[in-house]
Amino acid sequence: MVEPINHTDLMPLGEKDIALVTGGGGFLGKAIVKKLVEKKVQVRSFSRNSHPDLEKLGVVHVKGEISNSEEVKNAIKGCNIVFHVAAKAGMSGPYEEYYKTNFVGTQNVIEACKQASVKRLVYTSSPSVIFDGKDMEGVNESVPYPEHFEAHYPKTKSLAEKAINSANSPELATVALRPHLIWGPGDNNLIPRILARARAGRLRIIGENKNKVDTIYIDNAATAHLLAAERLFPGSKICGKKYFISQGDPRPLWDIVNAILVAAGEKPLTASVSANTAYYVGWALEMIWKVFCISGEPPMSRWVAGEMATAHWFDISAARNDLNFNPQVSIEEGMKKLGESFQTENSAKN
Repeated sequence: MVEPINHTDLMPLGEKDIALVTGGGGFLGKAIVKKLVEKKVQVRSFSRNSHPDLEKLGVVHVKGEISNSEEVKNAIKGCNIVFHVAAKAGMSGPYEEYYKTNFVGTQNVIEACKQASVKRLVYTSSPSVIFDGKDMEGVNESVPYPEHFEAHYPKTKSLAEKAINSANSPELATVALRPHLIWGPGDNNLIPRILARARAGRLRIIGENKNKVDTIYIDNAATAHLLAAERLFPGSKICGKKYFISQGDPRPLWDIVNAILVAAGEKPLTASVSANTAYYVGWALEMIWKVFCISGEPPMSRWVAGEMATAHWFDISAARNDLNFNPQVSIEEGMKKLGESFQTENSAKN
């Protein structure tokens, strides 16, 4: 029987630890890997592709599919802590692909952790798992999962989060973090989408820009994962729980988007459409893409229209209290760093 441990105690990460980061080559995964390396943790990265930049840091890369249980077991064997970050994001594509990666992949990680006697499993979830299409202003972790989801990503991530919470036991301590809209230098998802659509003239302000949203700078998101790991062990206060993670500084959504555009040297948005128009355009485009079997994502969907026109900001007091989470990089500092990264990138091209 494992004796409960006082939650004020810590298990600092260090040389004694062997950590696996699934999706270690991704935006958040790579940031977590780098912070673990700084703490002299022995790190493994698990993903489909090779990442020479991580190997230069001394990271052992294990190639494989998260949906392949044997490959996941092979990657986790010998580790004592796992950060499960890998996921399939996006707005379109077959449900089976999202289910296989996000849910089945998470089940594979849980089972592999149990077989390898891993004690700590930190899971990267998403606030979208509770989005019901309505404004969410200052809500906390008590908000229930909705009965219906407009997209495959939040539905399968909710299934995975439930599996993580259920897997918590005296043998395997689990915790789920819900970072919202991660951004910063090196982003290969959110910012490239914004820039591509803005440069193609396909991005408009949806609604009146009164809806505030939470975001989180990449370094703060990665730090939150390490803070959780050091407070996670069988019997600790955070076991089996989920936590919203953000800057704790909600801003109007399109102010954030325009700040990103300016940091990239682009003009801010001024043109707008109503939320209702965006929703029905999204519905029509979804039908067109489905009927004509068009590959890729439509320029708009009902889920995206809803996300962009509603408020999404969360009470992060639980993370502040239980994880000692306090964002170290402000939005202004982060935007400055983002702008500097674009300048460096442009100088290298020229």
